[in-house]
Amino acid sequence: MIFYLSGFAAFLLVGVPVALALGLASLVYLYLTGNTHLLIAFPQRMIAGVDQFVLLTIPFFLLAGNFMNAGGITDEIVRLAQTLVGRVRGGLAAVTVVASMLFSGVSGAATAEASALGSVLIPAMRRDGYDPRYAAALVATSSILGPLVPPSLALILYGVLTGTSIGDLFIAGIGPAIILCLALVAYVLIKARREGHPPSPMLGKAERRRSLRRGAPALLLPVIIVGGIRSGIFTPTEAAAIAALYALLLAVFFYRTMGFAAFWNALFETATLSAGIMLIVAMASMTAFVLGFENVPRQIAAGLTSLTQDPALLLLLINALLLMLGLFLEPLAALILVMPILIEVVQTIGLDPVQFGVMVVLNLMIGMITPPVGLCLFIVSAIGRVPIEGVSRAALPMIVICVAVLLLVAFVPDLTLFLPSLIAEGGN
Repeated sequence: MIFYLSGFAAFLLVGVPVALALGLASLVYLYLTGNTHLLIAFPQRMIAGVDQFVLLTIPFFLLAGNFMNAGGITDEIVRLAQTLVGRVRGGLAAVTVVASMLFSGVSGAATAEASALGSVLIPAMRRDGYDPRYAAALVATSSILGPLVPPSLALILYGVLTGTSIGDLFIAGIGPAIILCLALVAYVLIKARREGHPPSPMLGKAERRRSLRRGAPALLLPVIIVGGIRSGIFTPTEAAAIAALYALLLAVFFYRTMGFAAFWNALFETATLSAGIMLIVAMASMTAFVLGFENVPRQIAAGLTSLTQDPALLLLLINALLLMLGLFLEPLAALILVMPILIEVVQTIGLDPVQFGVMVVLNLMIGMITPPVGLCLFIVSAIGRVPIEGVSRAALPMIVICVAVLLLVAFVPDLTLFLPSLIAEGGN
């Protein structure tokens, strides 16, 4: 296995994209171990990795998010967040967090949030006198709220890999997302009082009514997704297609802001993003084949359990492993890489797979805002035109908050399982 890991690390260091590094490292492993006859199985494994009906949810949800973006939903969500926050000191920073929470039901991806909201809110915070490094760090940190609530691409992939109910995962992520949102709002308001940040602008009654009227339809998207899946009206894949259709109708007939050029651009963006994700899934399937061939999942699971039988310590070890992995790997690739290993450990300690899924996704998303490969940090650094080092330092207190919420998710099962169990009881 050392051949695979060495090859993978070497390809990453020379700048090879993660998806290709996964596949090339697998080829290096087979060549150096004299198992080149297994190459014939790789095309089959790659096709089998992406040939799953539920994976159609990913391009459909991406399409829904792109339609909403093309329809000007970002500006409407920011105005709605301003209405909800009101006029308080540091209000624009609080608006950034609340807008990220609201936008989560549209994008489902941290990078989409960081790009869309960052382009609007970082310049606005800079004009109001906020430190641009702090503004960029806040947008990056708030963006990880997206993958915790429906339609979360990371939770979908976890559900596919483990056979866990995607509907339950969607609902389970809402509680931790709300707690993280409130914790970040509390942080920015305390920081605003201590450093004298300006109050948010006051909206008139007419503007508040308009923002509520125009922002409310967008917030129905996650309700339609979760409600439809949980009620059995449609499957997750059908829910994704309906979400895309709903987003298109809103953009064309309600907001009336999407022309043919924007429509075509949304299709193009969806196709390129979907292709990238599916390439990662296909290449990671080769890695899963190598891991299975070497029986690595069982060996690592046995190694972890030999260190300790205490479930609490095992959870801490798993979280430490995931946090380290998130520093260097894109979350979707990391999910595919580690789930065959970690699912073995989780079964030994009896952790609920829904709770575990939310914990894993939040853990890997924290990696999106930590150097050296924190993609969201690079996005907001480019938008705000500030050095990545400054953004990283400004994000440190917020990363601590995220880790605290992560520990709550890991050690307080009701935080993630209360809503799914409540809805399940209501349906009986």
